[in-house]
Amino acid sequence: MSKYRNNLPILSDDIYLTDGGLETSIIFKEGIDLPEFAAFTLLTNDIGIKKLENYYEKYIAIAKKNNLGFILESPTWRASSKWGEILSYSNDDLIKINENAITLLEKLRNKFETKKTKIVISACIGPKGDGYVVGDMMSVEDALFYHFPQIKTFSSTKADLVTAFTLSYSNEAIGMVKAAQNCNMPIVIGFTVGTNGNLPSGQSLKEAITEVDKHTQNHVKYFMINCAHPSHFKEVLNTDGEWKKRIRAVRANASKKSHTELDNSTKIDDGNLEELSQDYVFLRKQLLNLNILGGCCGTDERHIEAICNKII
Repeated sequence: MSKYRNNLPILSDDIYLTDGGLETSIIFKEGIDLPEFAAFTLLTNDIGIKKLENYYEKYIAIAKKNNLGFILESPTWRASSKWGEILSYSNDDLIKINENAITLLEKLRNKFETKKTKIVISACIGPKGDGYVVGDMMSVEDALFYHFPQIKTFSSTKADLVTAFTLSYSNEAIGMVKAAQNCNMPIVIGFTVGTNGNLPSGQSLKEAITEVDKHTQNHVKYFMINCAHPSHFKEVLNTDGEWKKRIRAVRANASKKSHTELDNSTKIDDGNLEELSQDYVFLRKQLLNLNILGGCCGTDERHIEAICNKII
C-alpha cells in the first residue's frame, strides 16, 4: 500500500515543489535523445536510471533546504500502449517499466524524506495523442479503455496518486478519471492551454474543469495547468468562479513561445527567471488554493529555486 494515498498531504495549505521540464532538460542539457519525448526509456538501463536519480535529487535538495514538501513525478508520460508500440515496447514491457518507475521514486523517498519535507509519489500519465494538438478526439469510453491498463498498473504500486499532464480536451480527461475511479486511485488532471488561454480544443479552462467535475462526481483531487507560460493564461484567471478553487498546481513553461514554435525549436528557451518567478507570485494571488509549484518545458532547478525564493 502507498504511504499517502488515503491521506494526501498536498491537499493542505502547505507548499509543495515539483521538478521542472524533465524531457527538455534531458534532451537539451544532458544531450540524450528521447525518441517521441519518452523519458521512460531511461529506465531501461543503469546509465539512464542514474541520470534520473541525479535529476530528481537536485530538486529534492531545494525543497529540503526550504523545509517544503516535494512531489516526485514518475518519468512515464509516454509509457502507454500507443507510444510503447511506436517505440517497440510490448504491453508486458510497459507494465514492468511503470512499476520500476515507482520503485525508483520510492527509493528516493526512503532516502530523502524528512518530517519537514514530505515526499509524495505521483504516477505520471499523458495523452494518447500529441499533447499540443488535439488530433482524433476519443470518446469518454475509448479514453477509459485506453488509459485503464496504465492506471491499473500504478494502483498496485506504492504511487500515492496519478497525475495526467498536457490534456487538450475534456473527454480524455473524463475517461482518465473514470479509469482511476475503477482502480480506486486518486487522480489529478492537468490541462495545457494555448497563447489565448484556451485548451487546444478551443474549450475554456472554466468549461473543461466544470465539465470534468460534472461527469465524475468531483473525483479529481485538484486540477493543474501545465506546459504553458503564465502570460498565456493569466487573463482568463481574472474572472471569478468556484472553478478557480479547483486549481492547486501550476507547472509553467519557461518560454513564452506557442506550442507550434516550441515544437519547431532546435534549442532550449529557458525564458526569464525573474519574470517567471514573479508570475507565480501573481498566480498565488489569483488562485487562492495554489500550493503546488513546479515547471514544465524549458525549466530546470534554477527556475524552481527562483520561484521558491519569491514565494516563501
